[in-house]
Amino acid sequence: MAFENLIVEKKPPIGYITVNRPKVLNALNVKTVLELIDAFEEMAGDETIRVVILTGSGEKSFVAGADIKEFQNLSPDDARNYAIRGQKLLNLIERLGKPVIAAVNGYALGGGCEIAMACSIRIASDNARLGQPEVGLGLIPGYGGTQRLPRLVGKGRAYEMILTGEHIDAAKAERIGLVNKVVPRDSLIEECEKLATTIAKQAPLAVRYCLEAVDRGLNGSLDDGLALEADLFGLVFGSQDVKEGVTAFLEKRKPEFKGK
Repeated sequence: MAFENLIVEKKPPIGYITVNRPKVLNALNVKTVLELIDAFEEMAGDETIRVVILTGSGEKSFVAGADIKEFQNLSPDDARNYAIRGQKLLNLIERLGKPVIAAVNGYALGGGCEIAMACSIRIASDNARLGQPEVGLGLIPGYGGTQRLPRLVGKGRAYEMILTGEHIDAAKAERIGLVNKVVPRDSLIEECEKLATTIAKQAPLAVRYCLEAVDRGLNGSLDDGLALEADLFGLVFGSQDVKEGVTAFLEKRKPEFKGK
């Protein structure tokens, strides 16, 4: 599939999606959001891809937010549909069934910060800056920022970021738990690839069920989450990968997982 605003590459077991609008700091317009939906659906359906790395082109920006020009003539109904479209993309990323690593290589503001939060893991370059600056435009986050941010950093810190609209640097983002790790800009993709390679060596079904258990479990009570975990623990025992993993352990060799 050809994309206008993305660079999509596959180097199994890793897939790469790069937002490619460097002249506008990779700002999200409607076309880019729709292309991202198509690209992630393509990655989800490719059995050779076990982990996806998402980043932005250039050295300044991951995704610097929405393309504000598109806001000029939106009606309230249009704005609601705009938010729902973006939320569809972020829900797809979060529930892909495969880990998505955000390589945050600069500005991740507004929708860019929200996209990063929908990813499974966030690795930031030392020049990254993250924030939800929507209040400065008289707006609120619309792609899930009011929901995912407090789940990641706690209610108080989320309020502080959302209500002030201030950007935070990579070091503070790591300190409050918004990103997992900060690395030098020049080694960002390499660090993400190392992590992706480690994950890709694990059993694909087990990885998928781990993602599902955490994601769905966070949305219910502890008892509901434990019941879900037990169900998925039982379900994965029907896979060939469990038999291979146990046998390989007992035979003191590396397992060869097939995702079945």
